[in-house]
Amino acid sequence: MKTTRIALTTSLLTLALGGCASQGGGPGMAAQHPMDMMKGTMAVASMSPTQGSSVRGLIAFHAMDGHLMVHAQLSGLQSGAEQGFHVHEIGSCASTDGSSAGGHFNPDAQPHGPQAAAHHAGDLPALKADANGSVDQKFTLTGPTLADGAMSLVGRSVIVHAQADDYVTQPTGNAGARVACGVIAAH
Repeated sequence: MKTTRIALTTSLLTLALGGCASQGGGPGMAAQHPMDMMKGTMAVASMSPTQGSSVRGLIAFHAMDGHLMVHAQLSGLQSGAEQGFHVHEIGSCASTDGSSAGGHFNPDAQPHGPQAAAHHAGDLPALKADANGSVDQKFTLTGPTLADGAMSLVGRSVIVHAQADDYVTQPTGNAGARVACGVIAAH
């Protein structure tokens, strides 16, 4: 399992770097180490199952051009199911049921909803598992950041829920129990 997690982390970091390792700058410019170029623009949450769940994986966040690119790679989900996915306000996964993460991250006091309407900063697009219960999904967020400030996701928790988010029920989307939790850490 440890080897798999390291390989997955390396894969996500490589993807998030987006080929920056090959960028050496123009004539007369010294090549910069990719991790120096990315400092403060990347964060990762290692997802662990809550009690009774087997959901695991990594979520990578990459700040780029005023938005966040998100890459979710998870396994242990319900086969073929859609599941709610949110950033929660507290960076803690200490409880066995994920409740230590608190409620949805909502610094602007918006209603819960989909990306195309008014929504919490922590409302994320739903995850759709394949027939094997795995997800490899990418999407872009506008609003939340990795930089210091009220909209920063760093130090908060990511939660995967047991059911689909209806994007209507306030304030949670009626997405059910919390099946995985990970704290977002800057890299």
